[in-house]
Amino acid sequence: MNKLREGAGERILVVGPSWVGDMVMAQSLFMTLKHQSPECRISVLAPAWSQPIIERMPEVAEILALPAGHGDFALTARWQLGRSLRGRFDRAIVLPRSWKSALVPFFARIPVRVGFTGEQRYGLLTECRKLDKTVLDQTVKRFTSLGLPVAEANPPANILEPHLKTDSVNQARLREELGLVAPPKAIIGMMPGAEYGPAKQWPLAHFRALAESLTQAGAEVRIFGGPKDVVAGEEIAQGLSGVYNLCGKTRLADAVDLIAECQEVVSNDSGLMHVAAAVGARIQGIYGSSSPHYTPPLTADREIHWLALECSPCFKRVCPLGHTNCLNHIAPERILAAITLADDRHETRQS
Repeated sequence: MNKLREGAGERILVVGPSWVGDMVMAQSLFMTLKHQSPECRISVLAPAWSQPIIERMPEVAEILALPAGHGDFALTARWQLGRSLRGRFDRAIVLPRSWKSALVPFFARIPVRVGFTGEQRYGLLTECRKLDKTVLDQTVKRFTSLGLPVAEANPPANILEPHLKTDSVNQARLREELGLVAPPKAIIGMMPGAEYGPAKQWPLAHFRALAESLTQAGAEVRIFGGPKDVVAGEEIAQGLSGVYNLCGKTRLADAVDLIAECQEVVSNDSGLMHVAAAVGARIQGIYGSSSPHYTPPLTADREIHWLALECSPCFKRVCPLGHTNCLNHIAPERILAAITLADDRHETRQS
């Protein structure tokens, strides 16, 4: 590695992932880097949408917006950004395995550029590591391993759990604006969406039946999601007192704070599930086409609901058999029995 600046810690640029859940899991890498060297300075290059998540990670000193949308090549913009960053970093860690994700560190002439082999990146990276998927069998292990010396990386001995900061002032403002109850009433979150596709989505009728049972037991139910989930949220909430469809009504940072007030959340394998784990909610994780072994919520306070049918995990966006039994056969009563309603709330993490 090149000689560091006198009196300063290592300057590290991390090229971040493109999905909400993956960005949350990337915090495990940032925490590992800080644990190794508290004086290091971490900058993250990532899509602009991820800024509200990264801002809740105290390990990150700087956020750089990736000059391209998801899937865009944008060669000229990447070259211009890389050129502007020359001389600023000692090491780059490239988390995605695509060719284009390694371009900015290459154009920035960062002396050490580490990543897994993929799409023939040998000229772009100075250290191409072979990915053994049997050893690094989880996304978070892969991310964390890239921050460690090879001898300690396969697999990492210790995975640090993501820990997002929350804002109590923003929580109080949102409760008032959205007409939500104040703690200590039991609050259960629901995340019915899954950006990847319907083969990861528990039936909306199941969510609605569960929401009805929870409100009858005295809980408040908050439904979280983006603009694409508004209709799904309304299908769950319509006509049910105490169920609030917040889909499309909150920014990502707001969702972080409101999820942090939930004792438990019921979620598909989605980015918001990982957000919930990182703010201290107990997770009721529902898996269909994906695997809880590959992308589990990074908390010990969880219960996984996965039938492990012969056909799953298939990792398909849409059920290739047309029945989605891996999800349909997980009954609402099963989830209800796993939830513990209490009058006292857990202590949310504050900034």
